[in-house]
Amino acid sequence: MNIYQKRSAWKIAMMVAGLLIMVVVVIYTTYLAEQLEQGVRNSVNLLAKAQEDVAKDPGNMDRDLTMSLEIIQANNTIPIIVLNDNNDLDWRNFPEGSTEEDIRKDLEKLKNSGMEPVVYTGIGFEQLIYFKSPRSLQMLTYFPIVMLLLLAVFMTFGYFMLSTSRKAEQNQVWVGMAKETAHQLGTPISAIVAWIEHLRAMAVGKTDTLEVLDELTDDVGRLELIADRFSKIGSAPKLEQIDIYDELLDAMNYMQRRASRRVQFEFPESNGTPLYVNINSHLFNWVIENLIRNALDAMDGEGLIKAEVEDQNGYVVIDISDTGKGIASSKQKMVFQPGFTTKKRGWGLGLSLAKRIIENYHQGKIFIKKSEPNVGTTFTIKLPKKV
Repeated sequence: MNIYQKRSAWKIAMMVAGLLIMVVVVIYTTYLAEQLEQGVRNSVNLLAKAQEDVAKDPGNMDRDLTMSLEIIQANNTIPIIVLNDNNDLDWRNFPEGSTEEDIRKDLEKLKNSGMEPVVYTGIGFEQLIYFKSPRSLQMLTYFPIVMLLLLAVFMTFGYFMLSTSRKAEQNQVWVGMAKETAHQLGTPISAIVAWIEHLRAMAVGKTDTLEVLDELTDDVGRLELIADRFSKIGSAPKLEQIDIYDELLDAMNYMQRRASRRVQFEFPESNGTPLYVNINSHLFNWVIENLIRNALDAMDGEGLIKAEVEDQNGYVVIDISDTGKGIASSKQKMVFQPGFTTKKRGWGLGLSLAKRIIENYHQGKIFIKKSEPNVGTTFTIKLPKKV
């Protein structure tokens, strides 16, 4: 299992854990609310008994009504509505300023909800007590929703912070590796340049040897270009106004010489109408070479690599297509992730660096436009047009 499969597994595990937590919270809160609701009904039943006790035998002044009166007076949290035989209302513990019309509306809601009223009787009368849950109990019923929102906010914020921290750490690692690579290449390149000059002085008049030294000089120049590219990673590169057609042709010419003769290249020319963009030639060239190199690897030495350029709504849009193996849809979102590769050899950094170069340094976009297994892949680069 690679790092991206593990990351997906962790995301699923976190989601499952979050759902389990919510299920437990909902079940427990529902149970607690039911118990409290039953407690409220028991309190109302006790209140009704106290009312009955006070109402019976009113002529007996010697009865001790202390407990019943304390029970009645102690109810200062449960909103109750008392409905008598004449349809008259009495109410208690409702918001101050509540009118009879407001109370009757609440009464209708309680009846419609199917509430069974508590009945208490006196001498020659019967009264019904309807009650609402105390505000604290009502708030408890919303607790799972509040918990769900808080958990969602916490998980989203936590994921964002972890993701941002991880990306920042990755960026520091890649920048450090790139600059260290450029630094390490500098010393042997300088030494090779000195040895080439020494050999050139010894090979005066030897045509074959001088031709070999010229090729070595070209290769060293290429190494210097690569070192320069690595050194620019993490720094703001200098952008210049360059014709995109010329830049694409330069990259194609370099890679075509190193490709199989069975691979065809179709890259557009300006035909006297240049299209300018602000780019860093070294870095942008690196991106195009990377895309072409990946295309060559995907075609196994035979096929077509094609580039198309379009001026589109203030952007220069470049499509680079190949007739290679294609990329499975399940992997298309991961191709720009550092370390992801489908090759047996490779670090999986090429497309990750290409994305950084295009999006961070050129304020553009790079993405897979389309890809189909055994048909081919098209990458799209969008760059702001030079006005």
